Amino acid sequence: MEKAVRGPVSASSRLWRLSNFVMAVFFGLAGAVQVVYAVPAALTLVVSLNPPIADNFVWRSLSDLHLAACVGGSAILGYSLLANAQKNILHEEEGRELFGLVIITVWMSLCRSSAKKTLGGVHLAVVVFLSLSPFIMWLYIYVNSEMRASWPSHCKTVI
Repeated sequence: MEKAVRGPVSASSRLWRLSNFVMAVFFGLAGAVQVVYAVPAALTLVVSLNPPIADNFVWRSLSDLHLAACVGGSAILGYSLLANAQKNILHEEEGRELFGLVIITVWMSLCRSSAKKTLGGVHLAVVVFLSLSPFIMWLYIYVNSEMRASWPSHCKTVI
């Protein structure tokens, strides 16, 4: 048997894999606090190691089930915020949770679509922005002590 010869890996492919690894780290860290992040952590890590896996039936099925749950959770949290929000949504528990579910939904959708086409241009810029945004948000929250002061005690221990 002959071994399959792989062509050179493009810069955009390397950036896609690196962004998936960064998001796997984020989802893994968040998964230590909220179990809902554990599934995208595992799925994203697998994509960072082997991008074509996103076209696999099992990977797609797990991703689709998790996406459906996240969209449902987002709808519930969004309704709760509309009905009850009193401050900036990042000051509200539901707002932070909603932001996390939106990140999961967008990222898993990008992973799923990457199996059919190579991401480049605007998609790649969105990928880089999204992969850095959770860490930028954590840095913002770390620096903004006024924001942390209004949080419940279980949230103050994550930073």
